[in-house]
Amino acid sequence: MFTFPVLVASAILLALIVASVRILSEYERGVIFLLGRFWKVKGPGLIIVIPFIQRMVRVDLRVIVMDVPTQDVISRDNVSVKVNAVVYFRILDPERAIIQVANVFEATSQLAQTTLRSVLGQHELDEMLSERDKLNQDIQKILDQHTDAWGIKVSNVEIKHVDLDESMIRAIAAQAEAERARRAKVIHAEGERQAASQLAEAAGKLSEQGQALQLRYLQTLTEVASEGSSTIIFPLPIDLIKPLLSLAGKKS
Repeated sequence: MFTFPVLVASAILLALIVASVRILSEYERGVIFLLGRFWKVKGPGLIIVIPFIQRMVRVDLRVIVMDVPTQDVISRDNVSVKVNAVVYFRILDPERAIIQVANVFEATSQLAQTTLRSVLGQHELDEMLSERDKLNQDIQKILDQHTDAWGIKVSNVEIKHVDLDESMIRAIAAQAEAERARRAKVIHAEGERQAASQLAEAAGKLSEQGQALQLRYLQTLTEVASEGSSTIIFPLPIDLIKPLLSLAGKKS
């Protein structure tokens, strides 16, 4: 029979063994501290951490999706808008992510908020609405530069919504309607110019050939006669009857 002290010692030893065993998934790493000092990064798989002497901090290496809360931004043309975004990043260096910053997620979130306001405040409203890809790249580049010291790689930033107040929405709608009307007038004027140019060219060619002009009048007369009208008033050009007048003058 085991005595009580032996049972207690066995229980303590078993508890220490269980407490020292850690299992890390494929996407996890363990940052090991030995007596408070950084020792090494371990994982994935089964690792041993000596209780009371070593301490382990788990780090997730997967891509993290972080929502940036809605920010009040004043554009360069003094328009107040509300903008929110989403940031995609992952930890590349677990050691720096734990040692260099107290809370890597909170720090990244705060940096993303200030960067979003700073970058968008340098652009006009039209650029915010039409050049989102460029703005996304600018924000991503700045974030990536600042978070590199924390062992973080910012892979992408996407602006999700740019919210305007009702008065600004109405103003933008009126501006778009005026722009469409202007384009319609320009297209109509261009069509009139091209038509006038073609008609002038056709008239010049017809004036060079008197017989062609006469054939054109006869063709027009035929088209009008086919409409079924009982009375047709058709101006007879002098060029059409000039040969007849010349013939009649010769006979007289």
